[in-house]
Amino acid sequence: MMKEILIVLGSPNSPSGELSDISKSRLDYCEELYEKGKLILCTGGWGTHFNTSNYSHASYAKKYLLRKDVSEEDFLEFALSSNTVDDAVKIKSILSDFKNTNLTIITSDYHVDRVKLIFNEILAEYKMKFIGVKSNLTKEKYALLIQHEKKAISSILEKGLYY
Repeated sequence: MMKEILIVLGSPNSPSGELSDISKSRLDYCEELYEKGKLILCTGGWGTHFNTSNYSHASYAKKYLLRKDVSEEDFLEFALSSNTVDDAVKIKSILSDFKNTNLTIITSDYHVDRVKLIFNEILAEYKMKFIGVKSNLTKEKYALLIQHEKKAISSILEKGLYY
């Protein structure tokens, strides 16, 4: 049977390590898909735009999932990334021992198009399924994030990916 790896992309947490609603929605979705033996890879190191605490975002994500009865031995090492391109690059090196694996990439609805663009290039040799978890944001916040994503996507299409 082909191995499945659930990959949860990082998102903001507070300076004290409190996970944002966006983070929790992604992790809750991961927990719904999880069953013993599926592997989980959490991403997110540090960055002024999402984590300025002393610990990596991925460590907070793992702690959250452990409290939901996800088994410690089903976690892979963290991808201590600082952005989406960095996610894919660091994931690729972690997965070098996992050929012939299905990847389920869990992000947010507003972010999924950019993730597909980046991951389909950097992780092209893997079979991937992309999940855009619904984000419960205000219309204004959602519109700002969509605007940011469109700008980021057009920049990638214009200039290419640098990694």
